[in-house]
Amino acid sequence: MTKSNPDAPDRAWLDVDLGAIVRNARHFQELIGSPLLPMVKADGYGLGAVPVARALEALDPWGYGVATHDEGTRLRGAGITRPLLVFTPLGTRQIEQFRADRLRPVIGDLPALDAWLAAVAGPFHIEIDTGMSRAGFRWHDEALISALAGRLRGAAGWEGIFTHFHSADSDEPATREQAESFARVLAAIDSRPALVHAASSAAAQYRHTFGADLARPGIYLYGGRTGSLQPEAVATLCARVVAVRRLRPGDTVSYGAEANIEADTTIATIGIGYGDGVPRALGGRGLVELRDSIVPIVGRVTMDMVMVDVGDMPVTIGDVAVIFGGLVPLDQQAALAGTISYELLTMLTPRVPRRYRSGP
Repeated sequence: MTKSNPDAPDRAWLDVDLGAIVRNARHFQELIGSPLLPMVKADGYGLGAVPVARALEALDPWGYGVATHDEGTRLRGAGITRPLLVFTPLGTRQIEQFRADRLRPVIGDLPALDAWLAAVAGPFHIEIDTGMSRAGFRWHDEALISALAGRLRGAAGWEGIFTHFHSADSDEPATREQAESFARVLAAIDSRPALVHAASSAAAQYRHTFGADLARPGIYLYGGRTGSLQPEAVATLCARVVAVRRLRPGDTVSYGAEANIEADTTIATIGIGYGDGVPRALGGRGLVELRDSIVPIVGRVTMDMVMVDVGDMPVTIGDVAVIFGGLVPLDQQAALAGTISYELLTMLTPRVPRRYRSGP
């Protein structure tokens, strides 16, 4: 890529292919064989929850998953009318807010369940902890599960129950063990709501095995590899060259003068930095696409700019570099930063404009 089209910003931006998100969701649904509850938390994994949800409406999902009450209300304010399930465990002080905004809570403890039932506040889902040790009713606490079963018999609004796999991307035996633990809880409760769900993105590599009544695709929708599944790329992070200089042996680059130049070369400065969400960890490690070639990041990533070594390649101010989503895939750049695709997307800051493209 050399020049962007004329309406591209002067500095940095993120191109989001909504058509690719829809295609990824459709393929996921074909693999898992269940209705979808797409996760659009963290502002649609940094890509924009409202445009993502509007695009996914074409697939007629059951609803959408968010992490907080505020994320749910933003979708409601944008006209999303499907069920919205809030996955952070319900606090008793939130009940009136949830009821007023027509949000479904996830409940993982008895006091919150008692308060919700007493308020007759509407549909809710129960979380069972089968190994994440993060939230939910512990699957092997027999007294707790017995108390839960007693409260759920005939409970108004009990709509769903779920668990969360911790290693579906890498450990099939552990995933099956969690599924068996979950099944034992369902048997102990001795009643079943309309919606049982467990599968997030990685579980689709086992096809229909863990599909149940709903499936919760997340990073796969947004172009992140999970387990053996490689989705279509969705996000392309771009930034323009803002300066070019020729360096000689002995010159240094960026803060701390940690990068020393050993031979004549050209350094191009790109208008994006950690203030935009490019990890500092990519300093001296990351790669960037520029003029259809891959070039290394040199020296520390600064708040607003990064420098790359382009050798003798002809580069001019205004040329467009691609940080990820082109020749350097999202997951590769994340690995170079010592992180995962989820974090690389969600750390993008609001000063990076998002541009949306719909496709077939």
